[in-house]
Amino acid sequence: MQTTVKTLEGSRQNLFIGGDFVQPESGVYIPSYDPTNGAAWYQLADANEADVDKAVKAARAALVNPAWRRMTQTDRGKLVRRLAELVTEHADELAMIETRDNGKLLKEMLAQMRAMPDAYTYFAGMADKLQGDTIPVNKLDMINFNMREPLGVIAMITPWNSPLMLLTGTLAPCLAIGNTVVIKPSEHASASTLALAELIAKAGFPAGVVNVVTGNGATAGEALTRHKDIAKVVFTGSTQTGRRIAGNAAANLVPCQMELGGKSPHVVFGDVKIERAVNGVVAGVFAAAGQTCVAGSRCFVETNIYDEFMDALVERTRRIKVGHPLDDDTDVGPLALSAQLEKVEGYVASGVRDGAKVAIGGCRPQSEDLARGWYYEPTILSDAQNDMGFMRDEIFGPVVGVMPFSSEEEMITLANDTNYGLASGIWTQDIDRAMRFARNIDAGTVWVNTYRSAAYMSSNGGFKESGYGRRGGFDVMREFSRSKNVVIDYSGAMQDPFVIRLK
Repeated sequence: MQTTVKTLEGSRQNLFIGGDFVQPESGVYIPSYDPTNGAAWYQLADANEADVDKAVKAARAALVNPAWRRMTQTDRGKLVRRLAELVTEHADELAMIETRDNGKLLKEMLAQMRAMPDAYTYFAGMADKLQGDTIPVNKLDMINFNMREPLGVIAMITPWNSPLMLLTGTLAPCLAIGNTVVIKPSEHASASTLALAELIAKAGFPAGVVNVVTGNGATAGEALTRHKDIAKVVFTGSTQTGRRIAGNAAANLVPCQMELGGKSPHVVFGDVKIERAVNGVVAGVFAAAGQTCVAGSRCFVETNIYDEFMDALVERTRRIKVGHPLDDDTDVGPLALSAQLEKVEGYVASGVRDGAKVAIGGCRPQSEDLARGWYYEPTILSDAQNDMGFMRDEIFGPVVGVMPFSSEEEMITLANDTNYGLASGIWTQDIDRAMRFARNIDAGTVWVNTYRSAAYMSSNGGFKESGYGRRGGFDVMREFSRSKNVVIDYSGAMQDPFVIRLK
């Protein structure tokens, strides 16, 4: 793999179209910034509408190329499995690239990259398991069956917080099915996707099966989601942007798969071990500096343990080390964008104005070593109310609001009082209560006595303004394939349609 942190430094990165790296039509490049110091460290091509059209045409050509179209399902699975092997070989370098690009902890990215090949292997095994079905009909000498086939060219717009991990959940099944793909990674973290494109070519995928167009969402993303030859749009990001993309796709009658914002409730009952629940809440909102759509940023605690829980949560948060993402003892790194840092500061300030109290954090670190980076202290706001702005909107930072509740009925009402429905968590030893919560909570994922525990084998997705469509498990294979009905009459005759007479 030629794309490494060393080769990226100060470089210009081109588009990946039709199996080759090519310069953008405009000749324009934009900087990508290192979150630890705010300095530009490489430049990426800013694709325009002509570049996007070229990429979609390359994907369309690959779709009908016999080298891909006539490849057996089993052989497609072998290619995806080969890609898994290459990702395994280069996992550590891919992790370094993402850490440099978005500021996430190296130890977290290493864990992601080393686990990611298992997802490719899983979906590689699905390639020849996607089956149709035979349908009984009330006519003799006739077969009626459904067959599954690829959708076509899939547009994928990926976020900056975990680019390759979030791409894998849709790219792997798309390739296993036989679709072709145009990826538009976030302009804030494109390097790892370009590096993956190298591995895709090396694995032996035909040219044009996977294409990468980098650049601003307002140009490249807009052109891609409006393109008439796209069969489906996959988007991970904010609800606001998701609405715009869905509108663009709807103009061409194109379906979407959306994983959008979240404001997930984290519910703690009085029958749990305080330390266990505290660790779960900390992992749910401060891991990845809170830059995860499932962050448990609204924490509801039963009244009878509220004070004890708050003391323990503040004390555990005090021990969190904010630092450089390459340092092994760092717990929380920087935010990925300067604009994100300003957004977090704004929400904390508004929460205080509304009456919440800063129990800990609420500012940038005072260390001179971190002054140039986009760091923010893990923050707990107590005396929160569910109607406060910071409790309503997705912050995407290391901030949690905590408020008490007195009954299970009140808790369900509070937890569901949100426009979002991506994830939820409950801490209790009462299995009946846990099952009632799972039944009554309006969220696509429910965690019981754990949080942020994800598996590519299980289907997941959001409710309400958190999006639609399923990712993971066998469900995603149906998301990216279509059913075609075939009817065969083998009677050897066709009745004259006009000889039928009424009795």
